[in-house]
Amino acid sequence: MCQVGEDYVDPPPRECPPAPRPGRGQKCVKCKEGKPVVAVRAGDAFCRDCFKAFYIHKFRAMLGKNRLIFPGEKVLLAWSGGPSSSSMVWQVLEGLSQHSAKRLRFVPGVVYVDEGAVCGQSLEDRAKTLAEVQQILCSISFPWHVVSLEEVFSLPPSVLRYCPQDLAGTEGAYKAAVDSFLQQQHALRAEGAKDVCGLAPGEEERCWRQSQDPHGPLSLAGSPTAAQTEALCRLFESVRTLTAKEELLQMLRSHLILHVARAHSYSKVMTGDSCTRLAIKLMTNLALGRGAFLAWDTGFSDERYGDVVVVRPMRDHTLKEVAFYNRLFAVPSVFTPAVDTKAPEKASIHRLMEAFVHRLQAQFPSTVSTVYRTSEKLAKAPRESCAEGPQGPRCLLCLCTLDIDAADSATAFGVQTSALSQMPPSTLQAEAGIPTTPCSAVGGGPGCCGKACGSPPWTLCPPTSWPRPNSAARGPGSCRTSRSI
Repeated sequence: MCQVGEDYVDPPPRECPPAPRPGRGQKCVKCKEGKPVVAVRAGDAFCRDCFKAFYIHKFRAMLGKNRLIFPGEKVLLAWSGGPSSSSMVWQVLEGLSQHSAKRLRFVPGVVYVDEGAVCGQSLEDRAKTLAEVQQILCSISFPWHVVSLEEVFSLPPSVLRYCPQDLAGTEGAYKAAVDSFLQQQHALRAEGAKDVCGLAPGEEERCWRQSQDPHGPLSLAGSPTAAQTEALCRLFESVRTLTAKEELLQMLRSHLILHVARAHSYSKVMTGDSCTRLAIKLMTNLALGRGAFLAWDTGFSDERYGDVVVVRPMRDHTLKEVAFYNRLFAVPSVFTPAVDTKAPEKASIHRLMEAFVHRLQAQFPSTVSTVYRTSEKLAKAPRESCAEGPQGPRCLLCLCTLDIDAADSATAFGVQTSALSQMPPSTLQAEAGIPTTPCSAVGGGPGCCGKACGSPPWTLCPPTSWPRPNSAARGPGSCRTSRSI
């Protein structure tokens, strides 16, 4: 019974059960001896050494399984300063060290895009961030390039063009490249005991450090001017929604990285997209209507640019694993504000999908892995009518092949329907071959055409003489109550 003055409040939300922690008597699931320090999943507790081996094996297995990066190839590492990209750079640094069991055989370089003007940072904050970036980049001993987002106004038109190139991706070509590289390495070692890239073990790090002047300009073309910064701010202020701003920022960043890769002869670009980030990106692109290009946006390799291939070697690592690894092994990173910093959950589609996936992951721990495994099954096979090769029509912004001129395309059907609805009736009748003047016999008489006058060429019976369905024709489930017409 209801009572006067009774308060009706919502029941308190149910809290998620806490994650199981490694017990005192529990041992590492791999070596069965060490004390566990990390619980990646329920029941999977690793010690420090086993977790490092597990983490490195994931990175190496992703590169070895696809075999897209050939020995001696120049690879550009896209570093944003965040946890995933910092962990990726650290994996490459350890893979190229002298103490690595199976050394990586490519030549790396690092690029950093300064987005402080878009994220609302002042000149002092941007200078402070660039000082931290310079300190980290000088410590990793790779050739590095720092560009500002304002430089998109000085990019050449070739950035928006597809550059076809014959990519040798077969297993035989990879084995032949490895054999040729090993022969070259043995010859160089026989000459002067030099290393992989033709340098002595002590000269390699020194040469990489001298390739970029630590006291020189931090940008590829100098510091951005005030006019470029103002133009960039006006461009983003003209965009109304936060969703469009994030898409615009991602597109401009991709164009800048592509320009740096082509200017310095890099054939591959590595990004630090983790498994969690790719799951969020898949759901976001579905909501944005980019479902036809999910295989390029979330797959291991992205060949949309032709001469430069984007690879994602961190796509098998979750954000939880990345955070644990960076914490345990002191991986340096730079934290900068983003466009969606302090934005509410429903401010953009990206923020909404991120909160949705994280909430599901907290309640159902297999959410991210399920979405990620689904993205692995997506194939890069365009429609037969759209598979025109490199000369086919492509989007000017993302350089993906346009899904047009298809008979079964929903977009083409919608365009045709919209065009027909806007045409006047006289034009539709003329295209259908219907005469626009009435015939001589109106009303269904002899010689009536039944088109322009609107009368059928047959005679209808009076309404009272229409046959009524009997009970058998109505069926057992039909209504038996009859009404007069």
